[in-house]
Amino acid sequence: MTDVKPSRDIAGLIAIMRRLRAPEGGCPWDREQTFASIAPYTIEEAYEVAGAIEEQDWSGLKEELGDLLLQTVYHARMAEEAGLFAFDDVVEAITTKMIARHPHVFGGAEEVADAHAQTLAWDDHKRRERAAKPQSGGLLDDIPLALPALLRAEKLQKRLASVGFDWDSAERVLEKVSEEAAEIVAAKKKGAPQGELEGEIGDLLFVIANLARHLKVDPEAALRTTNAKVKRRWAWIETALRSQGRTASQASLEEMEELWLEAKTKV
Repeated sequence: MTDVKPSRDIAGLIAIMRRLRAPEGGCPWDREQTFASIAPYTIEEAYEVAGAIEEQDWSGLKEELGDLLLQTVYHARMAEEAGLFAFDDVVEAITTKMIARHPHVFGGAEEVADAHAQTLAWDDHKRRERAAKPQSGGLLDDIPLALPALLRAEKLQKRLASVGFDWDSAERVLEKVSEEAAEIVAAKKKGAPQGELEGEIGDLLFVIANLARHLKVDPEAALRTTNAKVKRRWAWIETALRSQGRTASQASLEEMEELWLEAKTKV
């Protein structure tokens, strides 16, 4: 395959991966990889896609989407080698799912009124898909452990809500937020061990994720927005200190807090 060239055809990428994994003439590193060893890269690439979008780096997004696509091709190639499935089966599975979950577009069903109605219809279809599958475990068993903890908390809550185990209003969740925060304060006052404090903070974070769900806020997106805001404000503080010929380590906490309040009005 010495004449391999860049291509706009997905078949070219599939052929490259087949060559990389070839027992003879392939890449030693690529040949050694497994589903488990590649999975962390898959997660990392998904986050890099989200990062490029957040930064509106459209050139970077093109590259990051390519990296993420490579992960799909990589897993599909390993699956084909193991006799499990091939890339074509992956494409067929997702096209089948998208057609089935959009009957208002592809199946002649009644049109949905708006994006919210489609979200409800999508969730209902997913529930019916789960119900149609052989039940080998509990309600929450198929929610992946590898998801980021905040995202997994939201998915656990949505699944519980699907069978009616949910608070009836955001106000009730806010009450629970106050209750969980008070439990952290009480645990700290009594000198609770680190494990207990971790558990109490976990409870609070879980309820915060639930509050976000009730208010129709994506908790991951909300926290990413705040992280970006903190980064901008700290950069403003560093710039202000440099203009004075100083660094953050040379400023007092009171000075930095004052600059932080000023930064909130600027960025």
